[in-house]
Amino acid sequence: MNKEDLKQRTKDFGLRVMKLVRELPNDVPGKVIANQLMRSASSVGANYRSACRARSTAEFIAKLGVVLEEADESGHWLELIIADGMLPGSRVEPLRAESDELCAIIYAAIHATRRKQ
Repeated sequence: MNKEDLKQRTKDFGLRVMKLVRELPNDVPGKVIANQLMRSASSVGANYRSACRARSTAEFIAKLGVVLEEADESGHWLELIIADGMLPGSRVEPLRAESDELCAIIYAAIHATRRKQ
């Protein structure tokens, strides 16, 4: 997967989460999780784009670390939605799986970049 493909994939993840967030209940837990999930999921793509503009390998690795944290945090919020039953698991699980896949891709990119140094 090249940088442009991953830029698109992380952007699509954010857009898919936006649609899911609109379906969350309009109660206190729903609003809190919607806010947290929206922030972390939209940060995945934004921070990946920032990493692609890094001025050094060290900066690239550091920024990818932020992408990894945000993707993992998104997975946490998605797991809470499933565990609480806020939305059907079948609706949320594909996004949770995508957050795991993005984490694996970014983790591999960090380690491959470190090995090249």
